[in-house]
Formats: sequence, C-alpha cells, structure tokens
Amino acid sequence: MNIESAQALVTGGSSGIGYATAKLLVERGARVAICGRDRAKLERAAGEIGALAIRADVSVESDVREMVRTVIDTFGDYNVLINNAAFGNWTPLVDLSVDEMQKLFATNVFGAMMVARESARHFVQKQYGNIVNVASSAGVRGYAGATAYAGSKFALRGMTECWRAELRKSNVRVMLINPSEVQTAFSGGRRTPSPRKLQAIDIAEAMVSMLEIEDRGFVTEMAVWATNPE
Repeated sequence: MNIESAQALVTGGSSGIGYATAKLLVERGARVAICGRDRAKLERAAGEIGALAIRADVSVESDVREMVRTVIDTFGDYNVLINNAAFGNWTPLVDLSVDEMQKLFATNVFGAMMVARESARHFVQKQYGNIVNVASSAGVRGYAGATAYAGSKFALRGMTECWRAELRKSNVRVMLINPSEVQTAFSGGRRTPSPRKLQAIDIAEAMVSMLEIEDRGFVTEMAVWATNPE
C-alpha cells in the first residue's frame, strides 16, 4: 500500500514500539490515531508526533467500540490496525496466580481480539484493510518464567492464522511480527542496555515495510532478531 493513503490506529501507541511505529507512519504521510490508558502520557505522545489521541483500555469492550468508531468518524475511513497493546509478566509457574494470568490475557489476547474484530468489521465492509499483530519470539518458543506472557503470544499467533484464513477473501491482509528482545520500558529493566540490541524503531521500520508491499501480496509473518547482541 501507499503509506500516504493509510488511516491507521496504533494500540499502545504512547511508548515503545507503538510510539515508534506511529511516529514513523506520520512521518511517511499517514493519518494516525494512538490509544493508551494513561491520558496525560497519551496526549503528550500524540502531541509530539502529530497523532490523534484516543484514551482507551483495549480490555474494555465499550472502549474498543468507541475507539474504532472515533477513528472512522475522524479520518473518514480506516485501513490499518497495528495491534500492539500488551504488557508482560514473568512469574514462575509455581508462583503464578489465576488473577495475574487473567489480567494479562484480558489485554494481550482478548483486547487484541476485540480491536481486530471491530476493525475487521469495517475492513470487510470496505473490502480492504491491513492488520499487523505484534507478537514476540516468545510466541514461537517459550522459556522459563514466561507462562503468562508466552502463552498470550502463542494465542495471538494462533488467532492471526484464523483471521488470515477468514479475511483474505475480503482483501484484508493479516500479518504477524515476532520481535526478539527490544530495548523499551516494556522489559522493566530486566535486561542490560546495549547498542547492539534491537530498538523500537527497528520493529517500526519492519512493520511499515510489510505494509508497503503492493496490495496483491503480503508477508504473513516476520521475525526480527538482533544480529549479534551482547
């Protein structure tokens, strides 16, 4: 697609990968809305990059419906979803509570599904759209302590395959990106910073490149790893 024709929604767009992606899309000529739960942080980010701020919690169905409606009403159309909102949990299985796991799945799985569903309804009606789900290398291979987080990303990967099968006939491209470790606030300081590790802009550029492919084709899934991290 021509990025200048994009009317995009980036969930979790006030920081990290979401912020970098929204900023890059705006710089390439797209109209962009970002959402987040912290209104002050969201409005500050939107002001910095020239995006539309929509305060919303993707785990709340009424917020999701209103958010997508606002994008369509404000932009006059809507054709790109960057399904990015998520958070992490690295509690070992023996210490993990059902409440912790349910809260994480409410955003990372059910939230992703609801935003995709409301977006897909518009895309199918228009017979055109793009969904990029931001998963993780943890959605391909689990590791110790990642029951909740990796479980949510495995779920997102599976849902992506289902949505792709359902929506291709409506000219809707459903794509998945699996970043390895990215140095953002998301990691909560669990890793030592390094100039050789991935940055948010690396993932943003990868997603925009996926969107830029001519609409007759698409990349179903992309993995992005640091070349030689410390």
